[in-house]
This record gives sequence, structure tokens and C-alpha cells, in this order.
Amino acid sequence: MMDIGNKIKQLRLENGLTQQELANRLELTKGYISQIERNISSPSMETFFSVLEVLGTNAGEFFATLNNEQIVHQELDFFEQENEELKHIIRWIVPSALKYEMEPIIIEIQPGGSSTIDDPHTGEEFGYCLEGEVTLVLNKTKHLVKKGQSFYYKANKEHYLTNLSEKNTKVLWISTPPMF
Repeated sequence: MMDIGNKIKQLRLENGLTQQELANRLELTKGYISQIERNISSPSMETFFSVLEVLGTNAGEFFATLNNEQIVHQELDFFEQENEELKHIIRWIVPSALKYEMEPIIIEIQPGGSSTIDDPHTGEEFGYCLEGEVTLVLNKTKHLVKKGQSFYYKANKEHYLTNLSEKNTKVLWISTPPMF
């Protein structure tokens, strides 16, 4: 069941309004706002749309965000793909990241391995070396990235990661728009 009252309360608080301030703007009573927020009373459609307007949203946005979107993801949610030829494993750590603006992955690369070579594309990429060291090849220029270091670049040049060391490496890599 949808918790419409709690969602209205959340929006009211995000807008920095008290129940009294919201009630005043709508020419309603504070008690009625309280009843709506606690799902004791259901507003008429006209009142509901007025509440949404005062809170800076509309019915489409309100109900789209009412679906309990998963915020926290755990290992069970991850999708993993191994590429034996390139000696890497990619873990997509946010399910359905294609519908978002960013796509975070964790890539583990064995010694002598690399990621797939990405052709130039729109967007930007960020990475953080979690373990070992990795070489970022950006338009044939090599950049060594060690554990605890990060990289950031516009993705308008050919780019990939390679592990030229003797140890495994692990990198958190985020692309926008989703590309992996």
C-alpha cells in the first residue's frame, strides 16, 4: 500500500514548511494536514493537487518517487561478468544503472590484463584504485594510478585500463553516461 501521507510529510519537510505554514498556504487547518500526513484522512483530488502544487511537484513526479526505489545495494544485487581473454572481472554494483546518469562498476584486472578499449564517446569517467595499481591509457598516453589515487577525464578520447604490474588490481570506475 502506498504511504501517501508520509510522502506528503517528507515533501513538506524538504520544503522547510511546518504543518501550520502548509495549512495557511492551502487555507486548511493544521489538524487536517496532520490527519493527511498520518493517513487518517484522504484529501479530495482538488486538495491533493493543491498540496502538490504548494510543495513544488505534480502527480507524475509524486507517484514516480513514491515507489520504494532501492537506495542501498548489496553483493547479492550485483551482476558479475568475467572476461578470461582480457583477464578481468567486472561487477555492476548498481542494478539497472542504465536508467541512471552514472554507471559505477568495480573492475578487477589480473597481471597482464586490461579492460575493453573504449572508443571516444560523450561524457566523463572517474576511477578510484582500491587495490594494487593500474595504468590508464588515454589516447595512447599512459597514466599510472596507485592504490588510494583517482583519475577523472572527459571520455572523448580512446581509453582503457591495463594492469602492467605483478599483482591483481581493483578499481571503482564510474562512467557517465552508462557505457559498460
